Amino acid sequence: MKPAASLRRRAAAVAGWALPYWTRGEAGRETPADLFRVLYLGWLAAFVLKVLGASWDVSWHFKWLRDDLAPPHLLNSVGTVVVVALTIVHVYTGYGVDRTAQRLIQWGTGTFLVAVPLDLINHRVNGLDITSWSPSHMLLYIGTFFMICGVIRGWFLGAPPGRMRTLVLGGLFVFMFENVWFPAQHQEYGVFGIKAWDAGKPEAEPILLQFAADQMGRPVDRGMVVDFSLPVPDEVYPLYGVVAAMIVLVFARAMIGRAFAATAVAATYVVYRSLIWPLLAVADFPRSAVPFFLIAGALAIDLAFLVRIPVLRALAGSLVATLAVDLALRSQNIWLESPPVVSPVTMAIGGTALAALWLGGEWFLGRFRLRAIEEGEPQAMVAVVRATATP
Repeated sequence: MKPAASLRRRAAAVAGWALPYWTRGEAGRETPADLFRVLYLGWLAAFVLKVLGASWDVSWHFKWLRDDLAPPHLLNSVGTVVVVALTIVHVYTGYGVDRTAQRLIQWGTGTFLVAVPLDLINHRVNGLDITSWSPSHMLLYIGTFFMICGVIRGWFLGAPPGRMRTLVLGGLFVFMFENVWFPAQHQEYGVFGIKAWDAGKPEAEPILLQFAADQMGRPVDRGMVVDFSLPVPDEVYPLYGVVAAMIVLVFARAMIGRAFAATAVAATYVVYRSLIWPLLAVADFPRSAVPFFLIAGALAIDLAFLVRIPVLRALAGSLVATLAVDLALRSQNIWLESPPVVSPVTMAIGGTALAALWLGGEWFLGRFRLRAIEEGEPQAMVAVVRATATP
């Protein structure tokens, strides 16, 4: 059989399977198991494309001038197309999500799509805008955040109990963790950019360095490279690690409900980063520091969940996680590469913020029935959790 004919037959078979499901419906309608699996497999594929494109994109921008049609942007765009298609399916048919998950996905995708032209306009007006922390870039992360929140909720409530439910939920939290941590990669690439300049072998192309220098109104010198590579205060990176990264892992541990779930999520992300940068380096793209220290904080969170009293767990866990992140980051700064460390007072402020968020998270998880059934508890209770969580 010719390839074209084979493709036509496959396309016809897929259409024949999918079209009967294309009916208008309210969120929360009963979803056939095969359709549910396909929808969430689509989400996993979309997030894989977006993560690969994003990883390539941040490295690309430390080497070349920005280009709207750069290969990493195109790869990311393919993932965005899949996201939009899945959002339309959820919103129109109501399959695979409850009302809250549907709204989170809808508003998250909408925010992301609005942020894309705003980012393009920002680059046209302000030029390079290399920093990951700009307002238009943050809108992209915020949109993706709410989108993944909706997908996590949809899978949490709709997937049947079992190993696959746990693995996919863990994978979705890895994507959430990657999205939240993404802006901090600027500093991780920045320390290598400064190191390369000091070694007399800048990783950025001369045209990029000159463009950045012209924007700053200064010559291409070390001071310019430092401002280009580390554009935010040194306190931002460790504080972000203690507050933003750790609270994601708290929710991951609570919703996955398995021992060392937070450590598994953080370690999976770190392993991915450890594998992707050598591949980029082989292709002559800039390298980055890898946040190994985050695993120490994740382990502290997992250990804190041995405490069964929520308030005590949040307070003790925040203290131990903050100390673990601080000590691990200082060790990494000595033995490997990392952005600059800061004073213990600054870290204490981060720990206080984490404690407040963790206490709020304990209330939120209990209020909306999003805490997983822990190992050893009756599996029949899963149905109760799912039923009471659905508005």
